[in-house]
Amino acid sequence: MPKFRLLGLVAYVMMFALPMTSAQAQATDFGPASLDRVNAARAKSGRGAITLSPKLTRAAAAHARDMAENRYFGHTGANGSSIGDRVGRQQYRFCFVAENIAKGQGTLDEVLRGWMASPGHRQNMLHKSAAEYGLVRGPGSLWVMVLGRSGC
Repeated sequence: MPKFRLLGLVAYVMMFALPMTSAQAQATDFGPASLDRVNAARAKSGRGAITLSPKLTRAAAAHARDMAENRYFGHTGANGSSIGDRVGRQQYRFCFVAENIAKGQGTLDEVLRGWMASPGHRQNMLHKSAAEYGLVRGPGSLWVMVLGRSGC
């Protein structure tokens, strides 16, 4: 095989075989894996079960990617957006919305234990107005949970 063809083949293979940078990676939906645990915690505190929301999951994923791509960690988006702005972009009309974020936890169990041990995060997860949620792990182990209730 001529040398230039071999180099071209190697470059082509490397382009598709190299791992993506953290900003290019997609968020992973942990809603289904967390549903039983979240609802068990709610039941233990006398709260009703909540369900998963594709719209809230998309809002959580967008915020996780934004934080990774723009290298920050916070509830205000790189463009100044609030959680209300972000769920609104997903056509989620809410009367209640809350957001938990975390960074660095390697597993779902770690992030849920951490949130339950934090008074503010725990309050969000157990809020009486919460009816549904989305939970993702984004690039760089950036976790975002968005809880809400539509309509009302």
